[in-house]
Amino acid sequence: MKRWLLATVLLSVLFVLAACGGKDTSDETGQVDNTGSTEGSTASNEINITAVNFEFNQEEYTVKAGEEIKVIFANEEGMHGITIAGLDVDIKGDGETTFTPTEPGEYTIYCNLPCGAGHADMKSILIVT
Repeated sequence: MKRWLLATVLLSVLFVLAACGGKDTSDETGQVDNTGSTEGSTASNEINITAVNFEFNQEEYTVKAGEEIKVIFANEEGMHGITIAGLDVDIKGDGETTFTPTEPGEYTIYCNLPCGAGHADMKSILIVT
């Protein structure tokens, strides 16, 4: 009887550990996408923005109006976020989003998390052609 009980407990523990060890591939809506990309994202343009104290990796980023853009934002040093003024882009901390700029122009990219003495100068430009 003790062996049967011990075997049952060990199997139960293994099932729990196996269930907890899987990688979560669901997006914010709970939809699972095993391809590694966000469902519905067909961004033909991708911009990678990296932040360090107190600057972004590029002064300017250029994209085309009317095309879906995927923004991937990462912190390399410090804790930062980005907002693109006039566009629906707001990421706090590491993350990504997609948007479609409709109007050509220049849009300011700025850090949206107070990050220290150089925070006010932490800006880049998104050029939409």
